[in-house]
Amino acid sequence: MPKMKTKSSAKKRFKLTGTGKIKRKHAFKSHILTKKSKKRKLALTHDTIVHKSDEENVKLMLRLK
Repeated sequence: MPKMKTKSSAKKRFKLTGTGKIKRKHAFKSHILTKKSKKRKLALTHDTIVHKSDEENVKLMLRLK
């Protein structure tokens, strides 16, 4: 049987932390930034952890399970 391939899109968007959680970037930070407040843009800059309900699907895309 051939090797299982990871989804290229997921490979580019998610990183694994040392404790096994999955890190992601926030959306809505690429363009039309003039109407967004400084506080909102700063909050969108920081990474966050993938929600527990989505974790299973992301792990399947990254072939971690």
